[in-house]
Order: sequence, then structure tokens, then C-alpha cells
Amino acid sequence: MSGREIRPKAEVAVADKAARPPRRGRGGGPHGGGPPGLVGTGEKAKDFKGSFKRLVQALRPERTLIIVVVLLTVVSVGCQIAAPKIMARATDDIFAGVMSRQINQYAGSNWTKEQVIAQLKAAGETDKAQMLAEMDLRPGQGVDFAAVNRVLLFVVAIYLLSGLLAWVQGYLMASIVQRTAYKLRQDVDTKIARLPLRYFDSHARGDILSRLTNDIDNIQHTMQQVLSQIINSILTLIGVLAMMFWLSPLLAVISLVVLPVSALLATVIAKRSRKHFARQWERTGELDGHIEEMFTGHNIVKIFGHQREAIATFDEENAHLYEASFKAQFISGIIMPATMFVSNLNYVAVCVLGGLRVANGTMSLGDVTAFMQYVQQFGQPISQVASVANVMQSAVASAERVFEMLDEAEESPDAAEPLDLEEAEGHIVLDDVSFRYVPDTPLIEHLDLEVKPGQMVAIVGPTGAGKTTLVNLLMRFYEIDGGKISIDGVDTKAMSRDGLRRLFGMVLQDTWLFAGTIRENIAYGREDATDEEIRAAAEAAHADHFVRALPEGYDTRVEDDSTNMSQGERQLLTIARAFLADPQMLILDEATSSVDTRTEVLIQRAMAKLLKGRTSFVIAHRLSTIRDADVILVMNQGAIVEQGTHHELLCRGGFYSDLYNSQFVEALEEAC
Repeated sequence: MSGREIRPKAEVAVADKAARPPRRGRGGGPHGGGPPGLVGTGEKAKDFKGSFKRLVQALRPERTLIIVVVLLTVVSVGCQIAAPKIMARATDDIFAGVMSRQINQYAGSNWTKEQVIAQLKAAGETDKAQMLAEMDLRPGQGVDFAAVNRVLLFVVAIYLLSGLLAWVQGYLMASIVQRTAYKLRQDVDTKIARLPLRYFDSHARGDILSRLTNDIDNIQHTMQQVLSQIINSILTLIGVLAMMFWLSPLLAVISLVVLPVSALLATVIAKRSRKHFARQWERTGELDGHIEEMFTGHNIVKIFGHQREAIATFDEENAHLYEASFKAQFISGIIMPATMFVSNLNYVAVCVLGGLRVANGTMSLGDVTAFMQYVQQFGQPISQVASVANVMQSAVASAERVFEMLDEAEESPDAAEPLDLEEAEGHIVLDDVSFRYVPDTPLIEHLDLEVKPGQMVAIVGPTGAGKTTLVNLLMRFYEIDGGKISIDGVDTKAMSRDGLRRLFGMVLQDTWLFAGTIRENIAYGREDATDEEIRAAAEAAHADHFVRALPEGYDTRVEDDSTNMSQGERQLLTIARAFLADPQMLILDEATSSVDTRTEVLIQRAMAKLLKGRTSFVIAHRLSTIRDADVILVMNQGAIVEQGTHHELLCRGGFYSDLYNSQFVEALEEAC
């Protein structure tokens, strides 16, 4: 069972109902003791700068490696920037060789450069003479291909070095990003373990899963794309600008006009797209929540014929996501074309002015061609930065959602020195306990209850009476607002939550099995159990017979959502899990509701052995199953309205009697 959290001894089942009361729709609901009216609103903070800073701070543990990446990028970019200037030498050599051949048409092969220039000036060709004066003329000779080849080989070596360093940089950057995303997932997973049950009751599971998967994946992919690009682009921009000023300050100043214009365009467009990116990821979470809900309740949707309504809701949510995504992508997608248009205008201007400067001899042809390459390189990082700004809108919107979860209020910390019980007799006292899900709506007020060791306490009452809430308070899934709950004289608040929950085993109406073998699912109750103990627990729960009938027996894998087994078979396995855990106290929430009557009778007998000598709480809807309880608590509207044995409560003819009579009319014939 590697990769899964194995809970201590008797914390048997994921508290599907006790730890996560059923909710109405995708928010909280009043059913099953869940908090009423706590529905996720979908409102999100829009602190772009704050979220961006936190995203950058997440990279701080990798700052040493980031410095190495920056140094590698400096060298790599430096090679790329130096190459055009070096290539300019080859261009000048070729051009000089061509011009030297042309000179032979009207000058002798023994003429010097100075004589040729003087002859041109005398002939009135001043511009041509000035242009040739800047060149390395060799009258009577052609192109020096040996020198050109040396320059080309040097440039190839520079580009190879640049490519190698870029590969190493990409490798290191991938490591940085993956570790950062790993740590972020780890932080969120740890945070989930510390969040109170109230958070899960008030947020759709699909939206929570979307934050854990879609949003973190989006952050990861964006960082992978952005970090290397942003470092490379900034260094390229600085280096290219320096080379441009070195070659021609005048042309460099003209090219700089592009910078503020492009930045202004990118900023204006990015601001408009930011809100749409935030809305896009909100809509993604809402759509995921609907899909998860409809998939989980697929059979119920079909039974009640709500396929059309489910599809209509999906279409509506999908349309909202399409609209938000389209606006975000379309508006942000304008950034690059706009900046490229400005860069292209600048390129045309440089070509014209550069040609004029070559003609009047103020720049060499090689320097102009190098400058034109730098202009192209200058526009590329600007476009990349604009593109990065586009992608960052989406990443920061996702980061806001993840950081919002990380900032949620956590469960109150355990006591510094918890008073955990190694063994418990099971003497439980609730003294003046008060609790309410919503501050202005009282639920349980001034509840007093004493449960003696070994007693079986049945909790009955109508839906929403507070039965599951009482168990939630006992297990500290929720913290009480007033009063005190103690076990063997020790306040539960003085215990650690793990220490408290280790004392209990739970068998719930809503079964939960993870994707693993049947053997592993039963052993979830006690990790070190032997095969013989697992089989004995299955036999006690009357699950052994159907497990052995399966092709692979106890090695049969449970599919996602346990769809390869019936509800009753799944419940038998959770009961076997409770038998194996051998807990000191038990909580049973209609644990046999999904099995047939004959099996229920057998399980009740087996459970009688399990419950013997143990304090137990049984939440019951079928009142026939709790006739032998030592104490029956009748709850209504969060209060215990009656208390006594089955016989005593029937004879009173009160609330319990009415409940029982509504199920069994024969109860009237019982003698009092």
C-alpha cells in the first residue's frame, strides 16, 4: 500500500459521513448533519502583484541553482550576441574582395588603396571614395576565402558552445521547476490534512481537485516556459542594446523608440486580459465540480431522469468557460502581433538609414548587416517578454487559487504536550456542550451526556436532528463552541487528534474503498495484520465467502469507486476492516443498511461479540437494530429529547414511540 497514508490502528475508515457530511449540490447542505448554507461563492481575490511575489518566493530554495542558470545563460547569450559582429568581419572581407576586383577595371594591379581613393576623389566620386576608405581594399586581389573560412569556423564553434550551454540551462531549469511544483503539491497536500471539515463542507470537491491538479499543472508548465525565456530575453535585450550602441548610437536611439511603445501596448492589453484569465480558472473549477458531482451520482441522475438537466447545466458551464477562455486568449494573443508590428516598422527604418550610411561611408556593410540582425534579435526578446506577460496572467490566476487554499484557516493546533490515552475504558462525558455550524443558527445547546464504559449507546432521530454532528464533535472533526467532552476524565482538547481518533473504530453507511486489493483494503484497519488475521476478520464479517468466489480471491483489485462490487459487498469489507482493527471504542452509522436481511442478522450477532465490553455509539435509522442498546438517545433539533432503554421509551409513548410506531405498527402490541 505504498504511496497511501496508513492511519493508526483503529482509525478504520475514511469518515465519509462522519468526517464529510453529505452536501446538497456542490456546496454545503443541511442533510445528514452537514453545515447548512455554506456554499462556495466562487469569489476570488484579485491580488496580481501579491500572488506574483509569492510565486517568485516559492523559487527561493532554488536560488543557488538559478544563479548557475543565469551565469550559463549569460555566456550562451553572449555567444549569440557576439556571432553577428564576428560575421560582419566575413561580410566585410567578401565585400572588400569584390570591390577590389572592380577596381582593377580602371586602376593598375600595383596601385595602393590610397592611390585608388585619391583617383576617385579627383574624378568627383567623393561618396564612393569615402566608402572605400572604410574598407580593407586589396587592389589586384580577390576575396580572401581563407580568412572568411576562419571566421565562419569560429562562428560555428561559438554557436555550438551557445547551444550546449542552452541545453545544460534547460536541464537545470527543468529540475528547478519540477522541484518547485513538487514542493507546492506537497504544501497543498499537507494543508488539506490540516484544514477543518468545515472547509470541505463548504467547497465543491471538483473545485478542490481542480486547484490540486489543473491549477498547479498550469503553474508548473508556465514556470517551465517562462523562467528560461525571461532570463534569456532580458540578457539578450541588454546585450543586443549594448552592441547596437557600439555599432551606431544614432540607429540604436531610433530602435529604442520601439521599447516604450511595445511596453505600453503589452501593459494595456495585459490589464484587460488579466480578469478574463482569473475568470477562466474559476469557470474551470466550477465545471470540474459539476462533472465530478454528475459522475459520482451517475446512477441517481439516470434513475430520476435528470440527464437532460445535467447536460444542460454542463453546456451552460462549458459555455461560460468557453467565453472566459476565448476572451482571455484572444485579448492576450493580440500582444505579440502588436509588438511584432512595431518591431517590423523599426526594422524597415534601420534598413533604409543603414543603407544610406553605407553609401556615405559612415558605416561598413558588415556593421550594417550585423546591426540588422541585432534589430531582429532586439525585437525577439520584446515579443517573448510580451508573450511571457500573456502566459503569466494565466499562471498568476491559478496561483491565486492555490494560495487562497494555502491561506485558509487551519484546525486549532493540538496541545503542546497532549495527554493521549494508550488504553481507554470508554467513560465518555459531554458536559454543557454547545455547537452551531452558522454563528446565528443554534444547533446543539447545553447538551449533557454520560456514557459509562462498555455501554452501547444508540442515537436516533429524524434527518437533521444532529446525530452525525454529535459523532463529529466526539471525534473532533468539528470543535465545540462551549462546554467540554472528556474520555476517562481527560478533556479531548488536551489530546492530540490522532491520539483521540486512534481510540475509535468507525463503520459507516457510506462505504469507502481505495484502488487496491481486497487484502489491502481490509488491512487498512491494521497495517501489520497477517493473512490469517485478515481472513479471520473477513469470516467474522461474513465477507469471506464472496471474496473466495472471486477469480483472484483476496488479491482481487478494487476498481475506482469499487464498481466491480455491490454496495453490500463493499460494506462487508468495511465491517471486516473494523473487526481487524479491534478498536477500544466503536462508532457504527447504519453499518448494515446495504446488506440483505439474513446477512444483517448474522452480522448483528458477530458485532455483538465485537461490541462486548466496548463503549459504542450506533446511529440507527432502522429502530429494530438497536432494541438491545443499553441507552437510546433520541435527538431532535440538536437536543436530546428522550433517553432510556427501548422498553422504557416505548412505554413513555413520547417522541421515540412515535418514531418506532411509524416503522412498526406491531409495536403497539408490546407489553409495557
